[in-house]
Amino acid sequence: MGAAVPPTGPPTLRSTMTILITGGAGYIGSHTARLLHQQGRDLVVLDTMEYGNADAIAGIPLEVGDIADEALVADLCRSYGVKSVIHFAAYKFVGESMEQPDKYWRNNIAGTIALIRALRSEGVENLVFSSSCSIYGTPEQVPVTESAAIRPESVYAETKAMVERILQWQSELSAFKAVSLRYFNASGAHPDGDIGEVWDRAQNLIPLVMKSALGAGPALQVRGNDYPTPDGTGVRDYVHVCDLAEAHAAAIDYLAAGGAPKAFNVGTGVGFSVLEVLAAAERAAGRPIPHEFAPRRPGDVAAVWGDTALATKELGWTASRTLDDIVQTAWDWHSTHLHGYA
Repeated sequence: MGAAVPPTGPPTLRSTMTILITGGAGYIGSHTARLLHQQGRDLVVLDTMEYGNADAIAGIPLEVGDIADEALVADLCRSYGVKSVIHFAAYKFVGESMEQPDKYWRNNIAGTIALIRALRSEGVENLVFSSSCSIYGTPEQVPVTESAAIRPESVYAETKAMVERILQWQSELSAFKAVSLRYFNASGAHPDGDIGEVWDRAQNLIPLVMKSALGAGPALQVRGNDYPTPDGTGVRDYVHVCDLAEAHAAAIDYLAAGGAPKAFNVGTGVGFSVLEVLAAAERAAGRPIPHEFAPRRPGDVAAVWGDTALATKELGWTASRTLDDIVQTAWDWHSTHLHGYA
């Protein structure tokens, strides 16, 4: 890969509609930043670079720092003419959140409170929040709608639910408006093949399938083949990361047009089993994927997918990419970037 493009520094103060993207050098953030940049929008990315990659946002202004630094955030808002924010910055590892809960309270919740305080001090009132379908916990029925009970089953999911509540109260008490996008399983990579997911700590199915296919990891453990599903394996809603990027662009426009604060499910509205994902991966790789069956993981549900009708109706957004698109782009990325951006 080429050398990372250094931060470009703030432009002169101007009356633009610049979008601040927190955590914009990460997986979903970088795909969203690229889309908005290609659309000709003014952007600035704020990222600690703990997990971010400058190569993923080449050509886009990057400021290295923490959302909890209120003075920095306020200065960026003034310098770049920020009018809206897409907020990705958060820790996201479920297992780690159960082992180090304070790390997640401090970063995901306290950091977001500091971010909002700085934004409001500069009159920035529109925010799109990267939430998660994990806030539903084990749903009583599928497809899951936005009215389903909020019952987080991990500290990570609880932080997402708590931030949603904080944003809701901000909207009740002030002119601040936020949209929360509740993702299902973000997957795939950019079709250009040059940005994608770094799999060194990935816990999701598709990166693990790719590791097995490329000999970079052990045979895939299919945890449970006795669920009450058509083939006995768990069923989930996988949504392409580029579809997610388009959902963020739609949410920014929705708020700019005066849309009300609201939460939206963001997925395909269709569930695929583990074996269906494996079959798609074998088509992409042109080879069998080493795998073996193992007992179910405690707490895993048989099937979860989302009802996305509200996002279609109010954001004008619908996922357009198929499971084969997801897996093919993931294969194209991982097979040429075994060590990520290194």
